[in-house]
Amino acid sequence: MTPPAVRLPQVEPHVAATAVENLTPRLRRRLEEAVGRCAGLPMTQEQGRVSVSWGADAVVTLSPAGTGVVTDPAAALCSCLLAPRCLHLAAVLSACPVAEGGSDGDPVAAAAEPVLAETPQAEAAPAETPQARRPVQGQVAAAAELWAAGTAVLAAGVPGTGALLQAELLRAAHTARLAGLPRAEAAALRVVRGVRAARERQDGHRLSDLVSALGDLLLTSGRLAASDPDPALVGTARRAYRQGEGLRVYGVCREPVISATGYGGVVTHLVTEDGRWFSVADVRPGGPARAKGAGTAAVALGSAALNHAQLARGGLLISGATVSPEGRLGSGKGVRATSVTRPSWSQGPLAVLFSRPLAQAADLRLAEEAWREPRETDETNRPVGCDLMVVGAVGELLLARELSPGGAAQDGPLIRLMAASSDPGLAHVANLRQLASRPGLRVRVLGRLDPDRAATMRPLAAGPVPGEGPTLRLPAEWHGHADLGYDRLSGSHLPPREACAQDGPAGDEAPGPDPVTGSPLWRVRRLVELAVTGGRRALAESARGGDCLAQRASLRRAGFGTAAELVGALGAEADRRARDVFGRLADTGGDRYAWAWLAAALHLAATERALVRASWQPERPG
Repeated sequence: MTPPAVRLPQVEPHVAATAVENLTPRLRRRLEEAVGRCAGLPMTQEQGRVSVSWGADAVVTLSPAGTGVVTDPAAALCSCLLAPRCLHLAAVLSACPVAEGGSDGDPVAAAAEPVLAETPQAEAAPAETPQARRPVQGQVAAAAELWAAGTAVLAAGVPGTGALLQAELLRAAHTARLAGLPRAEAAALRVVRGVRAARERQDGHRLSDLVSALGDLLLTSGRLAASDPDPALVGTARRAYRQGEGLRVYGVCREPVISATGYGGVVTHLVTEDGRWFSVADVRPGGPARAKGAGTAAVALGSAALNHAQLARGGLLISGATVSPEGRLGSGKGVRATSVTRPSWSQGPLAVLFSRPLAQAADLRLAEEAWREPRETDETNRPVGCDLMVVGAVGELLLARELSPGGAAQDGPLIRLMAASSDPGLAHVANLRQLASRPGLRVRVLGRLDPDRAATMRPLAAGPVPGEGPTLRLPAEWHGHADLGYDRLSGSHLPPREACAQDGPAGDEAPGPDPVTGSPLWRVRRLVELAVTGGRRALAESARGGDCLAQRASLRRAGFGTAAELVGALGAEADRRARDVFGRLADTGGDRYAWAWLAAALHLAATERALVRASWQPERPG
């Protein structure tokens, strides 16, 4: 059996930034090349320590803490004579994955073992007020440092954002953490990960994610640096679990979690009789392999002897529950849990999840600003349920129509179903293919709306539709639903093709034009993304070639006047050159260019969100 490959551990931002700052100017010029060599160096792991050999006289040893993260510069050593101011140490730390921040921006960060408040003062902590969240002088200074680092990244673009610029951004992110700015810190770390993924051409990299992260960083840090009093700009830091009341919760479904930072696991969603949402998470380092196996891992919640698969199809009666502000249930001291029987998806509180029309649910979930801070407790971030009739498949999309309460297919928009994850170790893609093989099949679906695609849902679980008509025939041990990431549907779970064809459509319908990709807004997105992938110089060359003028004219003809003005301003600012009193080109700074790019990116995100929101509504006659 081949031993697993040794991986570099995660590193706190300030550890990597400090190692780069210790280098001399001569060594900094060689840092980029040294980072590229790290992937080909021999690595060994012994007793939790990872060693990277640069030769007989230079071995870098990393000693992660119990969490698997290098949190102290003293835990990273090199055996060469120049250590700790050596190129070997700085290169290895710059090549290590960046550790999660202390904010709630990433759901993985909230899955750690809870730390319960032991003092009555902590348990009865007063609610935070907007006045308490106003930025103070230290926060304004930290935000200004983040803004400077973010504008430097935007001006350089992905090709120019090497290890040195990344280290500057990591140092600024650490300063933001110390100043109590979790949202800005999380955005900065997402930018670093996105830049690294783009430079390394990783399979999971999405340019739109990097653009969104950079926009969030500039928007948050820029407004905070200007002393904007909006408390949402500060963000929400992770807070300790607190002792809660007794709860009776019922399992809804399991959702696999695969993080870009190497974490994997499962989150089981739960709901109470009065409609409140909770969850139990088991997310740890391990990536996709761990996400696949965590679906049947034991649930660490009191004395209840059940796993996540059983919890998703059962329920718990909990006393002394420990609950995080995001609704995660913890296994603190004094927690007692007893298994209870769960009603089916067609009864009790679970049936309510499928009672709201999709148009109403989409209107609620897409009404918020596209750039606001996501929160797990938001109504807008929870799964939605609906009854659908399968129409067919087009490429990677499964097409369906919503069913009315009476069981008839409605004339609303054609719903596009996409796999929640394309990882081959999970069952999402295979299950959608099985459902697509039965046009006319009626299926009850629970999933998340995709805020970036027209009328698109990513299903998490599926079950039979009550009443007459061809629907799923699931085993009794599945208790009325299949978790599409873990349970694999087969032909025995589907009705005969003849039964579906009798009541179903011909299956030759096709989705209409996508209002997002089919609109002239692609011209704005092209320039916004060009600024990130190529930097200011690439955008300036495009503007000098007349590209911005052509895009501006096309947008005006299509009725997007504001977008045309923003594109023109962005092109002009990218190519703006100032000269000193001697006629020499002078540095104009990046502030005005960054604000021009941010204005275009914000307008693009808001307009696309409005188009996606409208795609869920029925077409009005006339």
